[in-house]
Amino acid sequence: MNHYNKIGILISLAILFSVYTVILYSKNSEYPAVSGTSTDRGKRIWQEKNCIACHQIYGLGGYLGPDLTNTYSEKGKDYIMAFLKSGTQVMPDFNLSQNEINDLTEYLKSIDASGTGRPGKLKINDDGTIEQPEKIPGR
Repeated sequence: MNHYNKIGILISLAILFSVYTVILYSKNSEYPAVSGTSTDRGKRIWQEKNCIACHQIYGLGGYLGPDLTNTYSEKGKDYIMAFLKSGTQVMPDFNLSQNEINDLTEYLKSIDASGTGRPGKLKINDDGTIEQPEKIPGR
């Protein structure tokens, strides 16, 4: 392969990469129709609104707001929806639609069902294993 063939291949690859990049980033730039389950859409909203900056899940995240891992079973659906609907003095009102509120609530419900985020409620056995606390009613 001579020098000109190598340059031609590099130029072709650069052009293909550029075209692919433009198509990739212009196609779904605003996520107009997020598909998936309500839980999937709720997770997307959680990420877009950067909720983790203030809240924790399993103790990971910001410390301005509470850990929301088990809020669904501890406080209930209506409690969560009230906060999402209008915000608080500390939490901004994100002007979420009712569908977005439902989706975020479903996301928090799915997190709640996956375990406990309160290390103080976990029982550590003598052999180092950790026991999950008894199921909270309504989970």
